[in-house]
Amino acid sequence: MSRQAFWSLPLLQAPLDWWQERDAFLKDGILALTLTLLAFVPTLSNIGAQIGDLPERPANVLSVGLVLAQTLPLAVRRRWPAACLAGVAGAFAVHQSLGFATTFASMGLYLALYSAGAHQVRFRHGLAVVASVGYAMLAVVLDRLGSPQSIPDYLAFYLVLVAVWLVGSTVRTRRTEEAKRRRLAAEVATAAERARIARELHDVVTHHVTAMVVQADAAQFLLTSAPERAGEGLTAVSDTGRRALTELRYLLGVLEATGESASADQAGAGRAPTLGRVGDLAEQARRSGQPVEFSEQGERRPQSVDVELAAYRVVQEALTNAMKYAAGKPTRVLLRHSDEHIEIEVTTDGPVAAPVTRKPGPAGGRGLAGLRARVRMLDGELEAGPRPEGGFEVCATIPSKPLQE
Repeated sequence: MSRQAFWSLPLLQAPLDWWQERDAFLKDGILALTLTLLAFVPTLSNIGAQIGDLPERPANVLSVGLVLAQTLPLAVRRRWPAACLAGVAGAFAVHQSLGFATTFASMGLYLALYSAGAHQVRFRHGLAVVASVGYAMLAVVLDRLGSPQSIPDYLAFYLVLVAVWLVGSTVRTRRTEEAKRRRLAAEVATAAERARIARELHDVVTHHVTAMVVQADAAQFLLTSAPERAGEGLTAVSDTGRRALTELRYLLGVLEATGESASADQAGAGRAPTLGRVGDLAEQARRSGQPVEFSEQGERRPQSVDVELAAYRVVQEALTNAMKYAAGKPTRVLLRHSDEHIEIEVTTDGPVAAPVTRKPGPAGGRGLAGLRARVRMLDGELEAGPRPEGGFEVCATIPSKPLQE
């Protein structure tokens, strides 16, 4: 059984989750109390940090106090690591200088050093210098008190202490780098989401406003030439405006859902434009005076939100270009459904009034340029340009990603 599988067992997962949710002060307090209790276990007395080898003196009240002073400060090892190190190291130095027997409490020195390396934020180098000077003074005191230790012995013990500090410092560096990586990833995701929303807003506003302008112009013309039909044009303007408001509310809902994209918003996915509404785009274009022929081939199956929305936007942008640059020219919309792909073809006859492709905008692409990038993100392709026989065409192929039933 792997380590990850072991900790994922139900009997262990609940206590582990409970422990991880506890406050750091509580965790460190339990650690300090545990080390204090272990310090008075006789069988553990040979385990610990020891330097000096002075003649051993019997335990007394002072030695008990020094033992507690080497363990209890660990309760604040993450909150105040420098103070913890000062208290534990000072108690350890006095304990060694007075020649009391080694106890398991001396392990607190290693924990305090690790905590200072891992959690001290300010004056890290100054703390390291002060600690080194303090150790040098302890070595001098022990030598004056008759310690048999030599310089290599003191140096070896010092290197052990430095290694413990460096372990904590390495953990702190990795934690900082991980936090920086996550922050940068969040910033990149935010920028990408803003660009995506900007493209969505461009597609929605451009298409519907273009349709409303064309419909309003047609209604104004009918007011003088065929007043009885002017009401139909005004109704078309009203319907287009309502449809635009519906899509804008959907996008605003996505913006309010911080950190979530449209494809992940299951509650709002039902309001997102889908392939089933492409026929509405064709009908809207017809009501704006653009002759549009819409047809589908193959069996349509529910797709993922990303695929549905990308296909919808391709047709929407193509019809917007048709109404803007080839008003009144016959336009054909064809959707082909298969198990592997969704193919979209939008063709418009006759000469166009302006190019249908534009340079990408500051938010990563507008119109067909932005749609081309979106389709490529889905491993598809989009091509747009003039037709040899006149007019222009937009062709897209998007891999099919049906929803699991």
